[in-house]
Amino acid sequence: MPITFHENINEDTTIGLWKITETPEDLEHRLQLKNHELTLLRSLSKEKRNLHWLATRVLLRKMLNTNEYIDCQADENGKPILINHPHHISLSHSYDYAAVMVSKTKKVGIDIEIIKDKIIRVQQKFLSDDELAFINNENRTEHLYVCWCAKEALYKLNGKKETSFRNHIHLSPFNYAENGNLNANIDKAGQKEVYQVEFRRFEDYMLGYVCGQ
Repeated sequence: MPITFHENINEDTTIGLWKITETPEDLEHRLQLKNHELTLLRSLSKEKRNLHWLATRVLLRKMLNTNEYIDCQADENGKPILINHPHHISLSHSYDYAAVMVSKTKKVGIDIEIIKDKIIRVQQKFLSDDELAFINNENRTEHLYVCWCAKEALYKLNGKKETSFRNHIHLSPFNYAENGNLNANIDKAGQKEVYQVEFRRFEDYMLGYVCGQ
């Protein structure tokens, strides 16, 4: 299970991608799952969901460089948190890849998505009119995926269910490139927080990630 991609964002924060080739049974053997985790795992309706759940946690173990049990739970908003480690984490998965972001000091958010034309049909649901105006038609699908991954990463960092992609998370105009960054803010309940989101195309996937201030 070699990590496909690994990068230190700063001295406290790192991201990792892993191409999943193992079976769910193989991945389960690499973890020390408690009864409540096994119950959750068995409740997942599709094998792919099992695979993704297991893969993110095996990758998390590698990112933390430990063989000890990792108590990863969801808070009241569904955000994954570590009970027995001080790190902030964010997990994502899409088709054959799992992605994990870990920081010792900052809140983080990461999202990976396989690139498909279907995103064009839902673009108005997650982008404002001002954001749609700067999308490049020549690379429209890819540009939209950068926007989606950026907003999803910010949503995960924020960690609040009632946050709206279209109404609360705003992207400043930026040109499409296969690698780059963009400025964004979360404007909600009279409070505005500004972030810089990194993005990159990886094979047929788009990756977005952000570290808190």
